[in-house]
Amino acid sequence: MVMFNASLLYSRIMRQMSVVFDKPSFFQRSKPWLEGFDGPLAFAVFMLASAGLLIMYSSGYDHGTRFVDHGRNMLIAGAIMFVVAQIPPQRLMTLAVPLYLFGVALLVAVAVFGLTKKGAKRWLNLGVVIQPSEILKIAMPLMLAWWFQKREGQLRPLDFLVAGLLLLVPVGLIMKQPDLGTGLLVLSAGLAVIFFAGLNWKLILPPVLLGLIGIFLLVALEPRLCADGMRWVVLHDYQQQRICTLLDPGRDPLGKGFHIIQGMIAIGSGGIFGKGFMAGTQTHLEFIPERTTDFIFAAFSEEFGLLGNLALIVGFLFLILRGLIIALEAPTLFSRLLAGAVTMIFFTYAFVNMGMVSGILPVVGVPLPFISYGGTAMVTLGLAVGILMSIAKSKRLVQS
Repeated sequence: MVMFNASLLYSRIMRQMSVVFDKPSFFQRSKPWLEGFDGPLAFAVFMLASAGLLIMYSSGYDHGTRFVDHGRNMLIAGAIMFVVAQIPPQRLMTLAVPLYLFGVALLVAVAVFGLTKKGAKRWLNLGVVIQPSEILKIAMPLMLAWWFQKREGQLRPLDFLVAGLLLLVPVGLIMKQPDLGTGLLVLSAGLAVIFFAGLNWKLILPPVLLGLIGIFLLVALEPRLCADGMRWVVLHDYQQQRICTLLDPGRDPLGKGFHIIQGMIAIGSGGIFGKGFMAGTQTHLEFIPERTTDFIFAAFSEEFGLLGNLALIVGFLFLILRGLIIALEAPTLFSRLLAGAVTMIFFTYAFVNMGMVSGILPVVGVPLPFISYGGTAMVTLGLAVGILMSIAKSKRLVQS
């Protein structure tokens, strides 16, 4: 009897030990979650985020809690990216129509009873003050990618017309607020989907040529168009002033042209190698307006110079190239269109921000991705990277 109990006890101990030793490690349990991350894409985002933290500390260490808040926003965006990366593209497609309709409904609500700040009606108080136009940065490409997926193999010119109407409704509501920067981002994301869906070049070239002719005439007729008392009926007063200031910042060097002039001075004073980390005089003497948000590129240029700018541009180019590769290798039309549009969001963000700070584009409220301070924009970027990660993961699952 004693021998029987001893053997029974021994067998129980061995079973418990086998359970303990055979239990998967933390890394083994978390491996399925980590498989959603594309290595090169994650590396590009990490390098850009590191550059953002570096220049944010230099330009914002004496600006309240900007640096700490920027780090917190990055962690929130990283968590959102991680969660979205686990959602299959098929599930994302089911969210396209509800999210689009919800976003448009909120934009209509803003037009009816939105909050007005500094002459713009862009916000809605739902217990928490939100800016509904931010939703459309992701909802718009989702909706159009869903639309073309449903018509795969049977596309007609009418389908592109409907897609254009789906795009113009939210863009028109956003422009009416007015919010030129966000409207431009939503428009570019939607046009990217329509272009990647196979829009005929014959329909693309005429508006491009008209735009180039318009820019040439605007530059040639600037003295007359920007004369005192001249009113452009197609634009708001502040939009007209921004374009005229871009063409001739010296018209009002201490007013409307101050941002552009100081940004260009900071970029030029950085030279080839820059003045060094935390040694930017334009930045720390507060000559650069909005040095932690829209004009942070000027602060970066002053401290890290031309070589630093080239490294930053290479980082963005690598991010965009990787996004386009993910789009090219995506298994479905919906995934390809969505990945391509999301990638173009990064391009538009970076191009418009660097262009306006350098004085080649009008000043609009567009941050530099992963570099500028801003909670809402950082959340949008986290969503965008998460979508690319999800599509990259779906490609691997199909191949396996």
